[in-house]
Amino acid sequence: MKIDLTTDENIIDQCGLLMSESEPWLTLKRDLKSCKDAMRGENKEVYIVTENLELVGFAVLQMTGTFRGYIQSIIIKPSHRDRGIGSELLAFCEERIFQISPNVFMCVSTFNTNAARLYYKMGYEKVGELKDFIVKGKSEILLRKTIGAISEFNQK
Repeated sequence: MKIDLTTDENIIDQCGLLMSESEPWLTLKRDLKSCKDAMRGENKEVYIVTENLELVGFAVLQMTGTFRGYIQSIIIKPSHRDRGIGSELLAFCEERIFQISPNVFMCVSTFNTNAARLYYKMGYEKVGELKDFIVKGKSEILLRKTIGAISEFNQK
């Protein structure tokens, strides 16, 4: 398994396709165009996971703003889940974010119980609930993992 930062438009489009064909994005009614668009933008970092040159997952990090260090999306191809790849990718993202912020934020859909179980196991805490945030009748849980207060972190 290998994790790399990418800016390659073709690979980013492959990530968008993978996203559009997977849960929770199917339930959240994210089409291919919106998934591809979500990969792009200033201050976003896209990290891909490959195994034997095959794209098996990715993460999109938002590195500025109020929730600087926000994991916007993280996905492992369904055929490669439950093998520890998601845990490794999440740990990688945390390490990257903790270089610039004492907090990692992410949202998880209430119906995405397997992902939520992993996040709680890895030390994330629920800090809020966003009802009807993406689609009516579904909530997003805002999660946070921290290594300290912003004021103390900024003094280092």
